[in-house]
Amino acid sequence: MDTVVLVIGANGQLGSVLTAALQKKYGIDNVIASDLRSGDNFKGIFEIIDATDRDRIHEVVITYKVTQIYHLAAILSAKGEETPLATWDINMKTLFNVLEVSRINNINRVFFPSSIAVFGEGAPLEQTPNDAYLDPATVYGISKAAGENWAQYYFLRYGLDVRSIRYPGVIGYQSLPGGGTTDYAVDIYHKAVLGEKFDCFLNNDTTLPMIFMEDAIRATIALMEAPKKDITIRTSYNIAGVSFSPAEVVSEIRKLYPDFSVAYHPDFRQEIASRWPKSIDDSSAVHDWGWQPEFDLESITTIMIQKLKEKYKIGAKNRKVLMF
Repeated sequence: MDTVVLVIGANGQLGSVLTAALQKKYGIDNVIASDLRSGDNFKGIFEIIDATDRDRIHEVVITYKVTQIYHLAAILSAKGEETPLATWDINMKTLFNVLEVSRINNINRVFFPSSIAVFGEGAPLEQTPNDAYLDPATVYGISKAAGENWAQYYFLRYGLDVRSIRYPGVIGYQSLPGGGTTDYAVDIYHKAVLGEKFDCFLNNDTTLPMIFMEDAIRATIALMEAPKKDITIRTSYNIAGVSFSPAEVVSEIRKLYPDFSVAYHPDFRQEIASRWPKSIDDSSAVHDWGWQPEFDLESITTIMIQKLKEKYKIGAKNRKVLMF
């Protein structure tokens, strides 16, 4: 039986890259990309899905005989604090819809992305363990912590094979920042390549765990490919890439752009970041399904600047036409 994958939230920072990787793995006709709006940049099958509409998800699952669902749709940390009740409603309703459709239709595997936002003041800041106490201080983190428990519940109660990763900040050149607290580490490279001053919303010494997009995609697919018997954690797995502060990113960028100008103006996101881990213990992921990161800050910086320079050469006279 062919693997047929539905990606919900395929227009997002992670979703757009993951969809392409899944198409390469399973074949372009076996991956259904979906989001609220049309994905003009996608090759292959695209369906409009509002993930708050359970019937619509069910319809697509039946039509294409879907066997796996990657549920990526969510309102992120910083955006979520602007509309906390709406964020909770959307993040939880969409998850319940995916879980229920998957249960009813005997979906083989479901992927639910969690985040380091589930950690709060109760977790150690250094080498935060997988089983650390979860006391998130943002509605996004609260929704992810609740989602982890619901994922485990559906596995224990119904045998639904739900798998999850707690992503650190994801850094990629493929799309613009999407409203997360760690997104400074994407935007800063755009400003450097464009020769613009960067205003950082975190303090210069705020160290946070990050991961390069290619590592994040590789980890996601590796988890979903792992034999069921090897998955020992049914809430969510910690994964680590590399931890750094804004000052350390600036130092790397200035090796290539010595005159790069940065000012620090911490806002409400600094308070969010101060409660998150500085480094992550991902030994469970290493042991269970062989996780290992490949990119450090130096290699991330080199690739980000190279790829963004290539993108910004297209339509350099009119930045509005640039596609990400």
